[in-house]
Amino acid sequence: MNWLQLLSHKRPGETNTVAHDQTRSRFEQDFDRIIFSHPFRKLQDKTQVFPLPEDDFVHTRLTHSLEVSVVGRSLAKNAGTHLLGKYPELRAAGYTTHDFGGIVGAACLAHDLGNPPFGHSGEDSISSFFLTNAKGQFFKNKVTEQEWKDLTTFEGNAQGLRILNSKGNGGLKLTFATLGAFTKYPLSSSSEKENRRKSQKKFGYYQCNADLFAEMATEMGLVSLGSSTWSRHPLAFLVEAADDICYHIIDLEDGCRLGLVPFEQVKSLLAEIIGDSYSEEKVQKIESQNERLGTLRAMAIGQLILECSDAFITNEEAMLDGSFDSDLTSMIPSAAAMKKIIDLSIEKIYRSKLVLEKEAGGYEVIDNLIEAFATSVYADKFDHPLPKHKSILRLLPEEYEVQLKGAETVYEALQIVIDFVSGLTDSHAVRLYKTIKGYRLPV
Repeated sequence: MNWLQLLSHKRPGETNTVAHDQTRSRFEQDFDRIIFSHPFRKLQDKTQVFPLPEDDFVHTRLTHSLEVSVVGRSLAKNAGTHLLGKYPELRAAGYTTHDFGGIVGAACLAHDLGNPPFGHSGEDSISSFFLTNAKGQFFKNKVTEQEWKDLTTFEGNAQGLRILNSKGNGGLKLTFATLGAFTKYPLSSSSEKENRRKSQKKFGYYQCNADLFAEMATEMGLVSLGSSTWSRHPLAFLVEAADDICYHIIDLEDGCRLGLVPFEQVKSLLAEIIGDSYSEEKVQKIESQNERLGTLRAMAIGQLILECSDAFITNEEAMLDGSFDSDLTSMIPSAAAMKKIIDLSIEKIYRSKLVLEKEAGGYEVIDNLIEAFATSVYADKFDHPLPKHKSILRLLPEEYEVQLKGAETVYEALQIVIDFVSGLTDSHAVRLYKTIKGYRLPV
């Protein structure tokens, strides 16, 4: 791969070459389009770790995405400084460090757009409906084998790519470079996987976006690894690192603020990352524990940005030939400390009563919503709808009704149902569940 291709500012479907504008680059336009999009706004009421938070310091998907974008931008500008010095043709083409920051910042901003309500339990519930629910199993012989694989393995990353390119969402039409950096798993649900490759742990696009992804891969010159499978865009490693840094450090901070993890234990772990710059004396001079926690978090993130930038620069050439395939945070000096944080978070935070209650409730809510809308849509379009089905369909927003009119196959109709349910906020999903179950009727 080469960087001039990888930094493509063309958009899907474009045939004419557009000059690179340094005043307001297309990568900055990508960032702005995401910020103003409806799917992005809905992240303010989607669970990050802790459900429907009442405390204003607990992170939602929105605040998490903004923070990941900030960290990703810093990582990318560090990397860009090195690349611009190493490859003079990039400067000759007018690229600057701001372009690298713009691409990764935009991709980070969008990285959680495909996540359903209630986090991972929402993902599992959508897949489980088709795998284990008799009403979901009904659809198996109504779709192709590849389409069934999509339905039974719902994936937030692939759903995110679908959202970014869906006509129903206005079609954001992001640049190829931003879409490439966004895609951590450049393969389909049906692709053959190599277990050793981190980039094949999950998948990044549905069958409905197969042609789009092939166009992306060709435009940017991604290394082909087999049928419907490619190597990662190198900047995707920075997006992943930014997410890892924020996810683990800030979840730990939230856990501490909620009293799930003692401050002294958090301080010790963050001090291990901060290293020689840590000063117990300076920490003690900070008046409140929350301020001390915030200062330590900022210092730890700053150190991780430096270490991950160095790891990217060290492995950049291997990324270009497709041989590098590991997460950057596992290769840095602070990897052991990060592992301790991950283990502690699993024990004290992700398995806390607060989180487990959210997951249990999320399964029930999403399973019932998917069942209600999938069966109603099928009955209305392909069978004989009952009054109940028509009543449920009236709860769909107008844009989904319009899209369903154009759906010609069962797969297309079910994907629109999944778009709707996975796009709900946590609060909207709970209200809709109560409405369908009759819990909100006046008595």
